Amino acid sequence: MNDVMQLFNGSDPGNVSTTVKLLLLLTVFSLAPSILILMTCFTRIVIVLSFVRTSLGTQQMPPNQVIVGLSLFLTFFVMAPTLSQVNKEALQPLFDEKITLNQAYDRAAVPLKEFMSKNTRQKDLALFLDYAKLERPKSVEDIPLTALVPAFAISELKTAFQIGFMIFIPFLVIDMIVASVLMSMGMMMLPPVMISLPFKILLFVLVDGWNLVVKSLLQSFS
Repeated sequence: MNDVMQLFNGSDPGNVSTTVKLLLLLTVFSLAPSILILMTCFTRIVIVLSFVRTSLGTQQMPPNQVIVGLSLFLTFFVMAPTLSQVNKEALQPLFDEKITLNQAYDRAAVPLKEFMSKNTRQKDLALFLDYAKLERPKSVEDIPLTALVPAFAISELKTAFQIGFMIFIPFLVIDMIVASVLMSMGMMMLPPVMISLPFKILLFVLVDGWNLVVKSLLQSFS
């Protein structure tokens, strides 16, 4: 405990630098969930994968842990170039004491802004710019994060629901066909879901559904 107090109270430049790094690290860790959800592709991926499970009607298969874990790794895969650029242009120079903390923040924001702006609808961004009475930015670097982050979030939600709707259609057709067949046979007391579930799983496996879904997600960010 005394060592920690000396770290924050010491006047040695090395201690001050270490303190700044520690505070920066703690801040990033505390904001990591919000950054992950609102400033990366995690939202779109986890919603689409949840739509797949719902459309199949498999209840908790695959489990939430599998969906979230797969979403995390896909997020890291898609965001790898952006995160690599942030590390190269902002974090490493900051840790080497070549730039200040403010300069590191400005440099780190540029790659994230470029990624988010590519996946943000102009209508959504204009909504927040108009509400805050901000001028139209001349470049991506001029877009304030306070407007870009929520605009990116609602754009991701809309895109995810559009993809989810397209996923639902073939499985809905199967449900309708099974329900019509059961009704024509007079088996109205038999839940159609019990009969359609194996057919939906079989169709999903035959067309290699997980490969198609993940491929579509990756292409949606290209």
